[in-house]
Amino acid sequence: MTKNSFILLVVLALLGTTQFISAQQKTYCNPINIDYGYTPIPRFARHGKHRTTADPVIVTFKEKYFLFSTNQWGYWWSDDMYNWKFIPRKFLRERNKVYDELCAPAAFVMKDELYLIGSTHGPAFSLWKSKDPTTDNWEIAVDSLKVGAWDPAFLYEEDTDDLYLYWGSSNAHPLFGTKINTKTMQSEGYVKPLMNLAPEDHGWERFGEHNDNTFLQPFMEGAWVTKHNGKYYLQYGAPGTEFSGYADGVYVSNHPLKGFAYQEHNPFSYKPGGFARGAGHGATYQDTYGNWWHVSTIILNNKNNFERRIGIWPAGFDQDDVMYCNTAYGDYPTYLPKENADHIKGLFTGWMVLNYNKPVQVSSTLGGYQPNFAVDEYMRTYWSAKSGDKGEYFQTDLGEVSTINAVQINYADQDAEFLGKSSGVYHQYKIYASNDGKKWSVLVDKSNNRTDVPHDYIEFAQPAKARFLKLENIKMPTGKFALSGFRVFGKGNGEKPTAVEDFVVLRNNPKKFGERRNSWLRWKQNDAADGYVIYFGKAEDKLYGSIMVYGTNEYYFSGMDRADAYYFQIEAFNNNGISERTPIVKSE
Repeated sequence: MTKNSFILLVVLALLGTTQFISAQQKTYCNPINIDYGYTPIPRFARHGKHRTTADPVIVTFKEKYFLFSTNQWGYWWSDDMYNWKFIPRKFLRERNKVYDELCAPAAFVMKDELYLIGSTHGPAFSLWKSKDPTTDNWEIAVDSLKVGAWDPAFLYEEDTDDLYLYWGSSNAHPLFGTKINTKTMQSEGYVKPLMNLAPEDHGWERFGEHNDNTFLQPFMEGAWVTKHNGKYYLQYGAPGTEFSGYADGVYVSNHPLKGFAYQEHNPFSYKPGGFARGAGHGATYQDTYGNWWHVSTIILNNKNNFERRIGIWPAGFDQDDVMYCNTAYGDYPTYLPKENADHIKGLFTGWMVLNYNKPVQVSSTLGGYQPNFAVDEYMRTYWSAKSGDKGEYFQTDLGEVSTINAVQINYADQDAEFLGKSSGVYHQYKIYASNDGKKWSVLVDKSNNRTDVPHDYIEFAQPAKARFLKLENIKMPTGKFALSGFRVFGKGNGEKPTAVEDFVVLRNNPKKFGERRNSWLRWKQNDAADGYVIYFGKAEDKLYGSIMVYGTNEYYFSGMDRADAYYFQIEAFNNNGISERTPIVKSE
């Protein structure tokens, strides 16, 4: 321990509090904690005004990260993928007769400039560029991009000075691509259809919360292309932004505009279970160390089916150039970018949820928004106090004195009053800790906070020890004091679960007629487990897919590709840790 570290610990002891130190932040937790704007569209708010954004793009430019997403009236930038600074800016001009600002934007770097455009069905949108987007310093690169591209994406190849545009958002039409002349910044006229969905073969592409709805044809959207080792990876979102199974798949080709074939290991970005669900319509990028990440849409779908958030997941390409995205424990504390990271193994810290379905006490409850909804590990449900007044509180019992490494406070929107982006929005609160529920000390003091923290995540420089935590409201920016999740991370003092027993996968025999896109997974209930993580894939060494399940001993998996064999493993977890995985089970 250094002399300065020792002095810091002495000071904290004298203060009687455990503080977090922003300069030492090394982890983050999905949904990422940015100042999401409220929907600017009144008809989308008829069941309640709410925060939302989606369709994110992150690009690395001049050793910084730039994040653009739908309807935010600006964008964010960061040095470390943790602290994001918002830059207010409206890019649409008066002639653009649309109801939203930069819907599903596209951003790319060409030479020494960053370019940006939103979705459009017509030719009247301008393409913008900037040499320094850390400030509101933009100019028009081309007055009107003549290709009407909805959900656009660009790929620039520096070695050849070639630029390509990809787009599409439909349940009837394919994704398209065209080459853009880098001198005129317009299409050269040749538009190529690239791919269509095949839900009859790919179970995960079927419409519905559980890929079992025939009400509509599935939607395909959110094109993004990444070049790696001479191959082009055309990514797409399906089957609909409302659903927990919203995912990104990928087709691969040796040419930017033809010959795309379905990657065997799909969907590559998928998170249908856990607290934060959905991992579709995203973008793949490299951090400043050269490691790959995938940013995508997290589904909330409470007040409106377009109520959404943003998640960032470790991603990459394996030794066989298979594209993958690691979402296992993806809404738990995760390490930020670092050199020589192993994204296949994952960047999960190992800090477990300590208060899943544990006893709670509250100051008041509004209607059916019950207190236990804030500890059920499901972001769509939430507790609400009767007011947003100072003094409303939520108290959670961990069941035993535990080691606490971090907390995440996820606010819910109850009786919010805002539409669009507002300035001067912030939360203020205190968190108290206790070993007996009687004598309390301040653990976190944000009574002077002036920032908007709808998914506030705090990693402690030194782990705390406590059994009870009490979150006391001081100020809400709008509406009632409401929480979709007060999540406490660390380790308990007990035993982790033993390995799962009697894990079986039931699926129709390939030689017989029947539905093969579905399977029924069952196992013996582990009494020590809070939940389970199922891993799956089409090769024993490529179990890149994962599904988190709480409190049950079965899962109906309807996201399989009809013709292929699958391999499965499962592990159990609780507040003390994670069990060994079961032997691999093969499903023909």
